[in-house]
Amino acid sequence: VQLQASGGGFVQAGGSLRLSCSVSGRTLSSYTMAWFRQAPGKEREFVAAINRRTSTVYGDSVKGRFTISRDNIKNTMYLELNNLKPEDTAVYYCPSGPASLIVSSMWTPDRYEYWGRGTQVTVSS
Repeated sequence: VQLQASGGGFVQAGGSLRLSCSVSGRTLSSYTMAWFRQAPGKEREFVAAINRRTSTVYGDSVKGRFTISRDNIKNTMYLELNNLKPEDTAVYYCPSGPASLIVSSMWTPDRYEYWGRGTQVTVSS
């Protein structure tokens, strides 16, 4: 299984970005997919997740600003980032987890089996 996040970049506060996560070796819609981020010197932070039933969960710091979605035909997951803030600056990762992952476990990085390279998002003030 290979995952590749892309779409990061430099943006001013208040701006928007759309991140993509391409998946190979696994049918994205059959598993739980998530976005995590990690800023320098900080622990990995849960951003959002979507399970095979398309139920979604968001971290408190991004709720109402970020939207997770997926395109089953393209086997690609997305993260729309709106109203970006400097504290959103981080490397964003898109891991893939088990077929069945309860909502309370979606927040835990260790529950995700496959991780790829992340994409850098930098928000200037």
